[in-house]
Amino acid sequence: MADTLSALRSLMASHSPPLDALVVPSEDYHQSEYVSARDKRREFVSGFTGSAGLALVTKNEARLWTDGRYFLQATQELSDQWQLMRMGEDPAVDIWMADNLPRDSAIGIDPWCVSIDTAQKWELAFSKKHQKLVQTSTNLIDEVWKNQPPAEINPVIVHPLQYAGCSVADKLKDLRERLIQENARGIIISALDEVAWLYNIRGSDVSYSPVVHAFAIVTSNSAFFYVDKKKVSSEVNTYLEENGIEVRDYKSVSSDVALLASNQLKPSFKETEITRNGTHKAEDKNDDQIWADPGSCCYALYSKLNPEKVILQQSPLALAKALKNPIELEGLKKAHIRDGAAVVQYLVWLDKQAQEIYGASGFFSEGEGMDKKKHSKTTKLTEVTVSDKLEGFRASKENFRGLSFPTISSVGPNAAIIHYSPQAETCAEFDPDSIYLFDSGAQYLDGTTDITRTVHFGKPSAHEKACYTAVLKGHIALGNARFPNGTNGHALDILARVPLWKSGLDYRHGTGHGIGSYLNVHEGPHLISFRPHARNVPLQASMTVTDEPGYYEDGNFGIRLENVLIINQADTKFNFGDKGYLQFEHITWAPYQRKLIDLSLLAPEELEWLNTYHSKCRDILAPYVDESEKAWLKKATEPISA
Repeated sequence: MADTLSALRSLMASHSPPLDALVVPSEDYHQSEYVSARDKRREFVSGFTGSAGLALVTKNEARLWTDGRYFLQATQELSDQWQLMRMGEDPAVDIWMADNLPRDSAIGIDPWCVSIDTAQKWELAFSKKHQKLVQTSTNLIDEVWKNQPPAEINPVIVHPLQYAGCSVADKLKDLRERLIQENARGIIISALDEVAWLYNIRGSDVSYSPVVHAFAIVTSNSAFFYVDKKKVSSEVNTYLEENGIEVRDYKSVSSDVALLASNQLKPSFKETEITRNGTHKAEDKNDDQIWADPGSCCYALYSKLNPEKVILQQSPLALAKALKNPIELEGLKKAHIRDGAAVVQYLVWLDKQAQEIYGASGFFSEGEGMDKKKHSKTTKLTEVTVSDKLEGFRASKENFRGLSFPTISSVGPNAAIIHYSPQAETCAEFDPDSIYLFDSGAQYLDGTTDITRTVHFGKPSAHEKACYTAVLKGHIALGNARFPNGTNGHALDILARVPLWKSGLDYRHGTGHGIGSYLNVHEGPHLISFRPHARNVPLQASMTVTDEPGYYEDGNFGIRLENVLIINQADTKFNFGDKGYLQFEHITWAPYQRKLIDLSLLAPEELEWLNTYHSKCRDILAPYVDESEKAWLKKATEPISA
């Protein structure tokens, strides 16, 4: 690590101009949350493995910014050469640089790895001391990363209409209508899931996300797909051409954006005639603007455009993709049923192992700790071996294509690390006398899943039960909400926290995120969160969103409960203001653990909700499990009385 920093600093010193600081973000050229192995530059330079964060290297300091999900993990992973900066508590990176770096400082960035939004925000912060953002021509991390993994060549796959539910032709037609509305001549699409969604293609360039490293440009009469051509088979090439999409080399996106800016970007094959209201679309004099999403389009491409002729607005595909069509919704429901069956099979297996190997009292009974005499000396379970077993149950299900994120399989104190990722060499042994939290999901051809359950196979303490019950109450309160059209996720976030706040407890993460249809497990543009940007997009019918409050006690335990919900129209008695009302439908199926619930803290309507949910769980999952698993499921979902 010391060698890396000194090599980097010597490159910074020899750069023209010499750099006073170098910013190393987590993102790739597409501002992705999860990136491929060769794009994990921030992890390489800092040693911090979390999915979110930003490293800053100056002449004599190294600092890492990350959010509340990762404070504990970063403390454990960073060497003493690094200082942790806590987002939301310490000054933001641009403020810190503006205040602490000398006047006229040169701050280096790879403009491909920084969004337009971020670059413009930093430039504004730096202007007061004449500090400047310097776009490096190469990525300096790549120059010091001797064993950087190579770029993978994985095939582009067509996503069949039976799962996509909407043709490429219809998606392009809708997109072009939006371009006309905004007087835009073309749009640059950078977000990997938006490219995949628009062209109905999938791939495996990034672990856990079935996407392809690619850009797209769509104009009023052409569509381009920028990708390593070695990934495109002749069949896929034919499919794209039939849809009026021209395949071009990944690296040529830069020169093509420059051509787009000067209105010289033309397709090689015959232009498709795009009509507006049934007549050929004439070139308007006022539609010479280019649309670029400031959150996902990189600064390198923006630099090729005339800043006075750019529409800096969220991509219209973000919302279009979030509003699931009926086939996608049906697929998501089916995928969650198979996934729920896998989770139940896992819990049955884990319950049996806890009792047989460790002599634990098990999922149902509250025995006084483990029978130490029964503890097997030869066999032991770890956080990794049990999560591998869970993956095995999922892998046996129809349409399984892999996990949707690294499984969080966490025992006791590790469960307090919000985004804990166990490693085989360092992970903890399974401990039935401690809380066990597992947050996991899968990619299926017909949908993406994400579920969290928290369980205990010994005797939970009264405090653990009280905390679990507060989380459950918040989970139920949010899931039962009814709210008028136009409500955003910022307004609803409080519902999940109030039961925790009553005892002075809280959690440092958002409460819900959208989820893709065989795409990214975290999908915008909407979310349920205390963070201000949750105000930007109202929740709408046919969106998906998670409901996942939690509570984490450093050094002791963590609790989180998570289901995926679909937003539906609500049939209310009245309709104040003619707004129309919305409600949630749970599509995740797996029981909550009865012995972790303090029933004295549940209101009668909460108990009724729990019994109704468990009854549905039993009916829906029973056909997907064997007889012994069915018996366990029946017991886990028996009606609870106060």
